[in-house]
This record gives sequence, structure tokens and C-alpha cells, in this order.
Amino acid sequence: MSAPDGLVEQLPVLLVVVPLGAGALVAALGHWAPRILADALAVLVAAVCTVGAGRLVVAVGGGRVVTWLGGWTPASSGSGPGGGQSVGIVLVADRTAAMLVVSAALLVLAGLLFSWRYLEETSATYHALMLVFLAALSGFALAGDLFDAFVWFELMGAAAYALAGMRVEEPRSVFAAVEFGVVNTLGASLTLAGITLLYARTGELALAYVGERLRSQPADALVGFAFVLLVVGALVKAAVVPFHFWTADAEAAAPTPVCAVLSGAMVAMGVYAVARWWRVAFDGVLPHPTAEHLLLVLGAVTALVGAVMCVYQRHIKRLLAYSTISHVGVALLGVGLLDEHGTAAAIAYLVGHACTKGPLFLGSGVLLNRYGTVDEHALFGQGRGRWFTFSVFALGGLGLAGLPVLGLWWGKATLEHALSVAGAPWAVAVVVVAGALTSGSVLRLTARVFLGLGADPRSRSSRDGDGSEEPEEPEEPEEHGPIGPRAAALMVAPAWLLLAAGVGLALVPWVHRAGATAGAVFADRHGYVEAVQHPHRVLAPVVGHEETVWTGTGLGLAAVTLALACLVAAAALWAPRVRALPWGRAGARAARSVVGGLHAVHRADLPEQVAWLLAGAAVLAVVFAL
Repeated sequence: MSAPDGLVEQLPVLLVVVPLGAGALVAALGHWAPRILADALAVLVAAVCTVGAGRLVVAVGGGRVVTWLGGWTPASSGSGPGGGQSVGIVLVADRTAAMLVVSAALLVLAGLLFSWRYLEETSATYHALMLVFLAALSGFALAGDLFDAFVWFELMGAAAYALAGMRVEEPRSVFAAVEFGVVNTLGASLTLAGITLLYARTGELALAYVGERLRSQPADALVGFAFVLLVVGALVKAAVVPFHFWTADAEAAAPTPVCAVLSGAMVAMGVYAVARWWRVAFDGVLPHPTAEHLLLVLGAVTALVGAVMCVYQRHIKRLLAYSTISHVGVALLGVGLLDEHGTAAAIAYLVGHACTKGPLFLGSGVLLNRYGTVDEHALFGQGRGRWFTFSVFALGGLGLAGLPVLGLWWGKATLEHALSVAGAPWAVAVVVVAGALTSGSVLRLTARVFLGLGADPRSRSSRDGDGSEEPEEPEEPEEHGPIGPRAAALMVAPAWLLLAAGVGLALVPWVHRAGATAGAVFADRHGYVEAVQHPHRVLAPVVGHEETVWTGTGLGLAAVTLALACLVAAAALWAPRVRALPWGRAGARAARSVVGGLHAVHRADLPEQVAWLLAGAAVLAVVFAL
């Protein structure tokens, strides 16, 4: 790769500094400036960051842009475990990191556009927090050393906690934010403890140098324990089972635009962190089969638990939150392969998920704004004639099944291929089942709310109907009332922006080639280390092997997923008729017993959630210490 020009070399810094500085400016001027100024400035900054990150995706190509802040480059140019020491802060931008920054910036942009009409009474603090959240997401994706990654990790969390609990007059919102904050802060504290152990062992914080020091000496139980502590915080952020309990409460109570960013961007950063930290620091240090099997099991369990819980929700935002948990598990299956193709597929899947789930959350905000509730049963038939909002839910539901022209298609097709090549057909089945259950749930609510299809769920209890649980809290509108066509179009437009971006992911061949290159560069550990240790050395670009997206197998699996999703939706819509079949009542009883147990577990209060987190961390520590 040729040496980057000055602007490209500074883009990683600007992608962090610009939103952070703009957030501070908005916060400072918010009490005096009119609301429209905060809206306009925040939207402008998010748009500039989106374009800048897109420019970085193109510019880095098959290489990396490495920036040592303040000129604090490594003390010597030697290579190997004893060569060179680092004391500075390094940002490392490759295509994977840049693609995640684009995704995060686009989600924040869509959320801010949506908020222009949706949260009219919100102060400029909201805009400042959204921009700080974007800066933290960008900084975390680009961070090349562990301590600064932790700093961005915590800033990301602090902004998210404040955004989730910004409606301080509502006890439900405050409690969800406190629960969110306590669990995630505990996970981050364990991550900091892991960083401390690694620093004590290696004397380094830069990820590349930590990995080189670890590979220069035999690994022991301390290294395995440090790895577990390090990744627990990332698994909490990613909402991986059993660290996922905060997710549904936080996304049910948070303002809708915030939910879109949490679901599409923050959880993706958790998955990305596990993949990056393993590849650079621990690959070749800890047992490869142990990590592979562990991540595959965690991914499969997360995908299936999230999908089953998704089916049995009638609170739309909770339904979407459990769908997010399920799709995080699917992406973790790709990371669990620990190879170039699985990682590339996982990143493609996460970016496609952001462009699919974001519109669904924004669509739920339109319903909440108009009707003051997101209870699927209460909304039965209420959305007739609202075709713009209907289209968002219909396309989003089809997209979750991997419809070939929508956002998840690229990631789903390449992930299924990578899992098949790796000899894990059972994991392909997990991907299909998770997609069918989550897609079927969204299609079910779409048919009920906008078409009035199926038996009226308001005429019977949820137990006698489709098994979906009663809402656990009363619905409290964020802002609602009659809105005109122009305002409604403004609220739906950001969702269409994200859906259009997803279509680009599915159909544009250059994107697929860029994704293949991103996976190859991500897997090139030696190239990462060389780029960090010798930031001005011109390295040969890495060329990825582009996977064929449009295959007969991929199209066939997409068709199967979509067919199963339609069956799931139909079975719920016409539950009384299904139960009347010879096998229907027995099947319903069996499903209810399983789901009843899951519901009981997921009613965990804050102490129980902390206990699950510590128990999960302990199990992981035992696995890597043996």
C-alpha cells in the first residue's frame, strides 16, 4: 500500500475529535442557542463523519493507516519481542474498523434526523450525548492500545447510560438506565483488571506489542485468566448469553433513536473487540481449539435463546431487542471460526444488521409517536393505511430472513458458506432457525398491526393465544399526538435511508470485494504488528479472496429461511386454528413449558443479573485455566 496522503492519515483522528468537540460545543451553547441550531449542527457533524469514514474505507484499501498521536512513535524500530517500546497512543484504521465507523455514524445520523421531529422537547444535552457516543464508538473501533480502548469503552457506556435514562421523570427509564449502567460497568471493571494483568506481564499497552511479548514466552493460567477478564466486558456490551439481561430493559425504556444506535452499533463493537483482541494479542498464545469451540457454543446459544424470546414478545421494542441478541449470536458464530472468511462474514453481517434493525426501531418510534404504545396486541389493525411505516416493517422483517436484495443478505450468505466450508453444518442450521424465528416475529406484528390479519389478540388472554407475554410495564408515550403527512415522512425518511444503505450492501459488487479485503487484512496479524511498529514503512497491500455471494446454496437457504419465517408468523396469527390440529395443543404445551422457563430466567433483577455475569466469567476462566 502506498503511503497515505496527509488528510487520510489524519482521518482517524478527525473521526474522533470532530464529534467529541462538536458535542462539547453543543452542550456549552445549548442553553442559549435555539433548538434548530443544535439539530442542524449535530446532523451536519454526523453526516461529515459518515462521509469521512466512507473515504477512509476507500483509502485504506488492502492496508492500514496508523497514527501515533503527538508523534510518540515507538522508541526503536527493532522487531521481535525485544525490539521497540511504545508509550504513545496509536490509532489503527483498516477496512474493518472503518466499515464499523461508517455504520455507527450512519446510525447516529439517522437517529438525529428522526429526533428532529420525534423529540421536539429534548434539550441540546441529547444532541451532545449522541455526538459523544459517536466519538466513543469511533475511538473504540480505531484504538490500537488496550487502555485507550478501555477509555473509549467507558465513554461509550457513560453516554449510553445517560441517553437510556434521559427521561428522568419516568421511574422505569431511570431503573433501566441504572441496571444498564451497573451491569456494563461491572463488565468494564473486569476488562480493566484484565488489562492490568497484561500490563504487569508484558509492560506494554499497545495491542501489537502485547501480542508480541506474550508470544515470546510460554503461556500460563494467568494469560488465560487475563484474556477472560478482558473479553467479559466486550461480551456484556455485545449482549452475549449469559451477559445479555440488561439489553431488553434498556432498549424497551430508552428513546427510540438511542435504541437504534445501541442495537446496531454498540453491540457490534463488543463482537469486534473479541475478534480483534484475539487475533492480534492471543492468537498463537492460547489454545486455538478452546477459543473456537467456546465462541461457537456462545454464539449458538445466544442466537437460539434470543430468537425464542423474540417470538414470545408483544412489546415491539423488547421483541426487537431480543432479535438483536439473536443476531449477535449469529455474528459470533463467524468470529468463532477464527479465520479470514468467518471474520469477514461476521463484520458484513453486523453492518447489514445495523441497516436492517435500525429502521425497525425507528418504525416502532413512529407507532409510539402516533398511538402512545408499542404493544402489538393493542395496535391490532391500527396501522391500516399507513403504507410508509408498513413498508419499513415489511422490508425489515424480510431483511432479517436474509432476503437477497436487502442488508443481511451479503453477511448471511457469506457466513453460511464459511460455516459450511469449515465443516459446521449444525451452525448453518442455527443461522437459518435464528433468522426464521426473528423474521417471523417481525412479519407477525406487521401483519397484525398494519393489515389486521389473524384472530384479534385482544379477545383472549395471551396464554390462550399465541403465547406472547403480557407487557411488563405500562406504556408511556415519549411524544405523541396527531402528526401531518410531512412530519410523518420526515420520521420515516431516516429508516428508508438505512434500508437503502442495506440494499447497497447486498447488490454492489465493490462492497463485497471490499469486505473480502477487510477480512484478509484483519486476519493478517503480522501485517498489523509491522504497521504499528513501523508506521512509515510502505507494506505490500493484502488482497482478499472474494467469496461468491450469489450461489445456488445461498439462495436456497434464504428461501428456506423466508418460508420458515412465514410459517412462524402464520402459526402465531392463526394460533386457535393451529391448536385445533391433532398435534397443535401438545406442541403448544411443550413450547409453553420451555418458554416459561426462559421467561422466568429473564425476569432476573439486578442482583441476579450480576450473579449471572460473575458466574459466566467464572466458567470462562475455568475453561481457559485448564
